[in-house]
Amino acid sequence: MYNYYNEFFELGQLRINYNLYQIGVPLDDPVHVVKRVMKELDFSSLLNQYNRLGRKGYNPIMLFSILVYSALRGVRAVDRIVELCARDIAYIWLAQGERPQRDAFYDFINNKLSKEILKDLHYQFMRRLQKEGLISLEALFIDGTKIEANANRYTFVWRGSLNYHLVGLLDAIENGYNDYNKLITENAYDVKYTLSTMNMFIIEGMGKVREVIQKNRSRKVNHKKKLSNDAVIEIDNMSPLEMLKIQAKLMVIAKGEGIAFVDGKGQRKSDLQKLYERFEVFGERLMRYKESFKIMGSDRNSYSKTDLEATFMRMKDDHMMNGQLKPAYNVQIAVENYFVVHSYVSADRTDYNPLIPVLEMHQEHLGTYPKEVTADSGYSSEKNLLFLEQKGIESYIKLQEHEMMKKRAYKADIGKYRNMTKVDEGYLCANNRPITFDRTEVSHSKGYKQTHQVYSCKDCSNCELKPKCLYKYDDNKHRAKNKVIKVNECWDSLKEKSHNNIQSDKGVLNRQIRSIQTEGFFGDMKANDGFRQFNHRSQDKVLKEFILFAFGKNIDKYHKFITGKIKRFEGKIEEAA
Repeated sequence: MYNYYNEFFELGQLRINYNLYQIGVPLDDPVHVVKRVMKELDFSSLLNQYNRLGRKGYNPIMLFSILVYSALRGVRAVDRIVELCARDIAYIWLAQGERPQRDAFYDFINNKLSKEILKDLHYQFMRRLQKEGLISLEALFIDGTKIEANANRYTFVWRGSLNYHLVGLLDAIENGYNDYNKLITENAYDVKYTLSTMNMFIIEGMGKVREVIQKNRSRKVNHKKKLSNDAVIEIDNMSPLEMLKIQAKLMVIAKGEGIAFVDGKGQRKSDLQKLYERFEVFGERLMRYKESFKIMGSDRNSYSKTDLEATFMRMKDDHMMNGQLKPAYNVQIAVENYFVVHSYVSADRTDYNPLIPVLEMHQEHLGTYPKEVTADSGYSSEKNLLFLEQKGIESYIKLQEHEMMKKRAYKADIGKYRNMTKVDEGYLCANNRPITFDRTEVSHSKGYKQTHQVYSCKDCSNCELKPKCLYKYDDNKHRAKNKVIKVNECWDSLKEKSHNNIQSDKGVLNRQIRSIQTEGFFGDMKANDGFRQFNHRSQDKVLKEFILFAFGKNIDKYHKFITGKIKRFEGKIEEAA
């Protein structure tokens, strides 16, 4: 193994050649901090990717240092990095006069610097920051954003569209089965060649798809908005092999009857050949649909053909207030004292699901869960808050109805059970009529079970407050209707605890820190560094690209702490009146 450590960090015999470049590099340039940080990292996992034999390549520590320094300076294009290695004095000093080309960088990023190695180096730096007292790894401030994928925004595949066209295909296949059965029975081929009739295979979930299609057709006539047709269907029975079985039987008949398959101008195809070719088309289309459903999985409703792991997401409005629907990735960061502790990339369109994986990463790489988590209302769900309580993590997550709860209209709404009087039997409404326990309902959503207690009023007749109590009251429809409320006691208890936390002095400070540090990071990334779209494709490569960027920005923050340009945020200072 080449001694890359001694070579890059100039240990042992002094080398004067490229130390001369330090004359032109300012002493306060962060490149010195980059090299000092690299010197204290353990690169053994990266160096193990290289063979002892063969021709010596570029120093992997040097290549990694250049990529991190480029991220620090907001340079992401490999061609630009190659150019700077020949022109910029800091790059020349870091590269020790060598000029690695784009192939060397791409080979290093794609084949040598794996996701696991990059994470290992990142968390080594986090532990160093913890030792120096810059972070405690006990408090995380989490936020996310959507970054456009490196994919054509017009090569979309939608689950609803696939479901719609699959219904038409299955109807055509069923007609093909009927024509096949009719062919072999009317011509006695079933007896002559010992062939049996065949029945159409069944796909679970298609009944719901057909029902939505019928509803949408009637809604279109009435100029109403279409319902989403994103039902997840069971594709295991959707086998193109069934088409091949029928084709094999048709070929047996063709050979036995001496029916030749023809092609070309002026040739007339037999009914048997036409049926054979129909099933060939059915099999090809069925294979394409099945492959599309497999790519999409059960947790996505779309994907891009140029980046199969990118999902179409609603981006923020552009300067003309147009909603943007583009292939993108959901990027999550967990920040403490301006440093990005964790980076997570997913295809989720919302922030509900990424919270738990980020916390699991903390436990996996740092050995324990954090003591507190601060996030905005996008992370507020029963599943997330229950996970925090079970792991002993203090929740500072804003509720989705946080702003609404401040309004007088919310507090004066007599239809909400929170504004009713709680009694032993249940609740008393604004008209002092009892709303008593009726039943318990259990619902399941993506593997998570929720339990609701259902309370109902036995008699709401002649109640003058009924129009204000029932939601969207219509006298023609709701005259005989009684008040029914659903209460999730576990969810309410978790929300109350989190709401009390964010209302405290510490909660107010944590919300200030989160909005400044996490949203500030994304704002700087997009506005100043122009990081609005990934350069790489596939989720693993995109994650590596973002971790490299965050690594560089962390060293930039570290350099600013050392030089006194920034200090730990301790809350907004009240100006004197």
